Amino acid sequence: MEAVLKEAVGQFSAVAVTGPRQSGKSTLLRKMFLDTHAYVSFDDPLTRERAIADPRLFLESLGERMIVDEIQYVPQLLSYVKILIDKNRHKRGCFLFTGSQQFSMIKNLGDTLAGRVALLELLPFSVTEKALAYNHKNKKRAASFTAQKYFTHACLRGSFPEIIVRKGIDVELWYGSYQQTYLERDIRTIYNIGNLRDFQRFLRLLAARCAQVLNLSSLAADLGIVVNTVKRWLSVLEASRIVYLLNPYSGNIGKRITKSPKVYFLDCGFVCHLLSLKDEDFLLKGPMAGALFENFCLQETIKAIFNYAKSMSVFYIRAQNALEVDLIIEKSSKLYPVEFKLTKTPTMQMGEPILRFKRLFPKLSIMPGRIVSLCSENIPLTRDIAVQTMDDYLHWLKSA
Repeated sequence: MEAVLKEAVGQFSAVAVTGPRQSGKSTLLRKMFLDTHAYVSFDDPLTRERAIADPRLFLESLGERMIVDEIQYVPQLLSYVKILIDKNRHKRGCFLFTGSQQFSMIKNLGDTLAGRVALLELLPFSVTEKALAYNHKNKKRAASFTAQKYFTHACLRGSFPEIIVRKGIDVELWYGSYQQTYLERDIRTIYNIGNLRDFQRFLRLLAARCAQVLNLSSLAADLGIVVNTVKRWLSVLEASRIVYLLNPYSGNIGKRITKSPKVYFLDCGFVCHLLSLKDEDFLLKGPMAGALFENFCLQETIKAIFNYAKSMSVFYIRAQNALEVDLIIEKSSKLYPVEFKLTKTPTMQMGEPILRFKRLFPKLSIMPGRIVSLCSENIPLTRDIAVQTMDDYLHWLKSA
């Protein structure tokens, strides 16, 4: 994200980087701007109290350029930031913010700093960033990464920077601490989630249904709670960028389609932690193998779009006539269908949903489709469908 971040800092008075806890937001900003900006974190309760008690003095003490970590804890400071920005509209990149509660933070920023702030989202390491991290340590190990290795590593090791860069860290212990410290404590500080044990059960049930169409009534019945509670908990996880809801595509294709979103986690390692999945063979051959691979491919797609600030929209499609396509990427009114298949031996039949989509909706601008699999080389199946390696798929997202 560094190139995109530099560009945003050069164009806007303020830049905000959101994303889940421990995704590297503070490290990124400090690495790039600590020489030119003062740094302060609102994780510290005493610092929060100082800012709330006398916001003008607090801002003056930091100088003209500052990095403010976890701004969502002191949203009232933004009104004073707006005054300073309006006094010096010609100055760029003076205020750099981070925040882990996406919805509340974006609402506060949008209400107060509309037109003055650029919003970027940083998720845990993508496979490209992981390869760079390992390349820094061990070039032979990085070169040995295949699509299968990317997938199993994402499930068994995860994607959070600390797990990747710290050798010998206990992954299970780290995720257990993450769940307890950053989800349960943090979320309870900001949201009233109610019964903590039910919320933990909800997390596990949701993990078991990753890459599936969301059924709120079924979840509520399994947990013995009301649907509105499930909705509230889901919005909390979405706000924290723990889960991602992929909406169905519905433009100009009639009403006979599934209207509920599909639910994905933005880190496969957390899914496997919640479900106690630790065996590589199970990941490739077990009953959840296909869903986990689809979740993995979708999370890497979202990371690429966020990292490179691409103006793309993503959907899935499922119609009553048994048509289903895993992913529809919309860019400049063109649709790019994508299927995710956990196989090293793709067949023509795997591309049939893409071909049916093109046949059923000839008026849509549907481009040639892709099948992303475990293959190590690109394979053209037909004029309209090609098997694409994970690396080439991600490169296409970057350059599209």
